[in-house]
Formats: sequence, structure tokens, C-alpha cells
Amino acid sequence: MNYAKKNIGIYVDADACPVKQEVMDIAGKYKINVTFVASYNHSSDKTYGGNWVFVDTGKEEADLYIVNHVNKHDIVISQDIGLAGLLLRKNVIVVTPRGKQYTEANIESALQFRYLSAMERRSGKYTKGPKKFTAEDTINFITTIEKILSKDAGDFK
Repeated sequence: MNYAKKNIGIYVDADACPVKQEVMDIAGKYKINVTFVASYNHSSDKTYGGNWVFVDTGKEEADLYIVNHVNKHDIVISQDIGLAGLLLRKNVIVVTPRGKQYTEANIESALQFRYLSAMERRSGKYTKGPKKFTAEDTINFITTIEKILSKDAGDFK
């Protein structure tokens, strides 16, 4: 299926995304345009292809760019739960680099967990950061994206 004809694109919150090459490989297979959005602080010689947009270094600049440029049924790769919550309201598909897809069914609990974790940190309880990204995470990501893109084109009406 040529998703480019359906005007479906992939946007990547690229500052800390560990699956850039995998995104490009999958996008090439399905002929989908990819836009990587990163802050100027994260510019690099290694671009992986795709379109690159660099934004100011403010905390939410990449998120704002993505929110303002995505269209219904686009796919966004991001680990930002708050961004996912905004995008789901626009009928955008959101997948983390670890392969978790955010949906209306799971976003509220994810946002609540994020809130509770932030409250614990503010009260002085510090937990470990995210677990190390693994090869299994990459496989989960590829599997999730392939499932989404290999669905019947009728799902994108």
C-alpha cells in the first residue's frame, strides 16, 4: 500500500528517539513521508534521511511543532505521554519507541501515572529513570508499526 497517496505521514519526536533508522526502513517500505522534529541542541551529521525540522530549545517546542503540523491518521513516534494525550484528540496514532501504542483506552491511566510520579518526585522521592532500551524494545516497536500499517486501508477513511 502506498500511504503517501493517502497523505499519511510519520512525525518523530527525534531528540531522544532510539529507533530513527527503523522508522526510515518502515517508511520506505510503505512509501510514507517522515518528518523528524528536534531541537537545535540535538542537530547531528547523522540524519537517517527523511525531512528534518529543527526548533528552538524550549521545553515544549518540538511538541508544539508536531501538534500544529500533524493531520488525522498521521503516526507520531514519541515517548511523551502529555503529547500523546493531545494527539489522540486529533485522531493521530501515537507509538512509543518501545512499541507501546497509546489509545483512548490507556491514555488516562498513563497520564495519571505520570502525574503521580511527578508528585512523588516533588515530595523528594526519587525513583530510577527509565529502564535501558533493549533489542526487544526495537522488535516491539517494529511489530507495532507493522501491525498498524499492514491493516486494511479502509481503517484510514
